[in-house]
This record gives sequence, structure tokens and C-alpha cells, in this order.
Amino acid sequence: MHWKPSSLAIAGLTLLTAPIFVQAKIYISSEQAQQILFPNMMLTKQPIIITDDLQERMRMASSIRHPFQGDRIWRAPDGGWLVIDEVVGKHEMITYAVAISTKGSVLGIEVLEYVESYGYEVAEAQWREQFIGKTVSDPIKLNQDIQNIGGATLSCKHLTDGVKRITVLHDLALKNIPIKPK
Repeated sequence: MHWKPSSLAIAGLTLLTAPIFVQAKIYISSEQAQQILFPNMMLTKQPIIITDDLQERMRMASSIRHPFQGDRIWRAPDGGWLVIDEVVGKHEMITYAVAISTKGSVLGIEVLEYVESYGYEVAEAQWREQFIGKTVSDPIKLNQDIQNIGGATLSCKHLTDGVKRITVLHDLALKNIPIKPK
């Protein structure tokens, strides 16, 4: 007598041993974010050195522990800024861009890359529009002046904290950098 596994048992084992793949969802490139947030403008890359003091002050204002990298900053001809940053969603990194006016108000945000298997609603325009007009003097806090999305709480919180961090960066460092003459 030969034992023969049932097809149901094989299907169950396959599901238990099959790898689960999560692929990064790339929404837009940094170049596309520049064109969306600063249409018809040629931005100039303008990296800055992030001192330990500046890093700590940004961390205190935003509660983000992941260090900010000062090499993904661009200047618009009108004096505005485009900053690309990363924050942790729940487990994986969210890459996003924030456009800041010369006065320090958020002009818009774009999600460039989102890796998590859920919580991707943070990339939807309706949620991102809440940030427009916010400045360093606004709370920029989840469930205070930014609404949460059920099922995406950590992504919402961390992205909100990230936008706060960028407004603090503008207030502490970027606003004092003069516009270079053409």
C-alpha cells in the first residue's frame, strides 16, 4: 500500500512554505517630484551639512530617530526648496519629497516609494493635501491637525513627523541660505 498525499494537503503545504514577496511600489522619481511640486522650474541641487546640533534639534521637534541626510536638497529659482527624505513606515522605509516655499510653508508632498504591504493610502492626494500651508509654527501632529488613516497609523504618524522635521530644517537652516544670483 502506497501512501499518496491528498491535493488539499499539498496545497496547504505549498501555502505554508511559499515565500511572501513584498515589492517596493515606486510612485514617482525625484525628477518627477520636482516637476510636480515646482512645475516649469529648473531646480539646483544644494546639499547641506547636517551638524550634530541640527540633527538633534530636528529629532527633538519630530521624534524621528532615523538620521536626516543633507544630500537630497534642491533650490528653486524662486527661493523655494525641495527636500527628499525617508522615514520608517511600520517596518520599511517611505521615501517622500516635501516642497517648501521661501516663507517656510509646505507647498506639497509626494510619496516617491512605499514598500509596506498595507498603509499605502498615505500616498493618496487627499491625505497629503492636509500638509499644504503648514509651517514650523503649526503642530503638524497626527490626530491634531493631520487626520489618521485607519490601518495606516504608523505610516501616517511617521510621515507626519517627517514633514514636521522638514519644516524645522527650513526654519533652522534653509531659510538663512541666500539665493545665488544667476
